[in-house]
Amino acid sequence: MNRLDDDDRPLSPEEMLRLIEEQQSATSRRLGGDPLLTYTPWGIAWGVGFGALFLHYAYGLVPRGVALSVLFSLMVLAMAVSSFAQRSMSSQVRGEAAERGMMYGFAWLFGFAGMFALGVRLSPLLPVEETGLLWAVMSMTIVAALYIAGGAVWRVRTMFFLGAGLAVLNVVGAIAGPGVHALLMSVGAGGAFIVVGVVQRIRRRGGA
Repeated sequence: MNRLDDDDRPLSPEEMLRLIEEQQSATSRRLGGDPLLTYTPWGIAWGVGFGALFLHYAYGLVPRGVALSVLFSLMVLAMAVSSFAQRSMSSQVRGEAAERGMMYGFAWLFGFAGMFALGVRLSPLLPVEETGLLWAVMSMTIVAALYIAGGAVWRVRTMFFLGAGLAVLNVVGAIAGPGVHALLMSVGAGGAFIVVGVVQRIRRRGGA
């Protein structure tokens, strides 16, 4: 009596489910890019930029304009680095996944364009200190929302929970005031993104 080889036998429902989950996990890792380049640039940008804002609010050591310029310049650089990392990792992805990634990239562009237009419009109506808080809270709201959305779209839990944590810190800081917001973003958000980027990179190398 002939017997089927193990490789030829039909997969059980449990085995098929496990295989699908493994493939989804592998796809998420590919699309997520290098975690060191995806998360750490943002952590550095916020740690330094918001740190400069905190020094301005708390001690007056850094001019407000200089602090904001440093923050947004570093954020633009972080966006470029993380986008390049994700694009490099997903360059071989085609079809629906590629289209989804392109749409997600445009969400960043349109989100920050809308923030810039609103900030320019409202800034003259607010006190100087509140203007800095307005720009900072709006920018972090966009980043938090898009990280949550990206984590949901690609089922990357780390990305989702980082965005959720960032949103919580942003709300608390917005209510507490400019100095507290800058400190939370510098130490809390910046530190968390740097740690996650480094730890994820180490884990990925260890599992390679």
